[in-house]
Amino acid sequence: MKPRHKRLSLAVGAVLVIGAVVALVLNAFRSNLVFFYSPSQIAAHEAPQARTFRLGGIVQPGTVKRDGLQVNFVVTDTAQSTPVRYEGILPDLFREGKGVVAQGQLRDGVFVAREVLAKHDENYMPPEAAEALKQAQQGRSKLGESVVQKSQPEKQP
Repeated sequence: MKPRHKRLSLAVGAVLVIGAVVALVLNAFRSNLVFFYSPSQIAAHEAPQARTFRLGGIVQPGTVKRDGLQVNFVVTDTAQSTPVRYEGILPDLFREGKGVVAQGQLRDGVFVAREVLAKHDENYMPPEAAEALKQAQQGRSKLGESVVQKSQPEKQP
């Protein structure tokens, strides 16, 4: 084999090895990537059915039901609500009416959480959850304005 062919085959081999490494890294990254969704996005069917993602919002007051280690509650963004089922010990800061982020999967309309995180103090809320709540409240205020406008009689000249 000529030296030129040896260099060419080494270059091709290096490109193949680098390509395989990049493909493996990207595959591992994609499988570990976890997106955030709000209850409104879940109601709009934007959340994946068979993938792990995070759900964030406020624990709706009066919805926490405990049965041993299994806990059922509802997370809301003030516009939509999503039922959550979790089996395990909840964080000490978990309370009704407080912010929460749960990680798990959506199954038959119920979010089955593997991990539940409660907000740390009065001022903290994950940025994604705060943005989702803000958008939901803006959507409700726009809806309220349109209802008020429709309910007012039109002025005739």
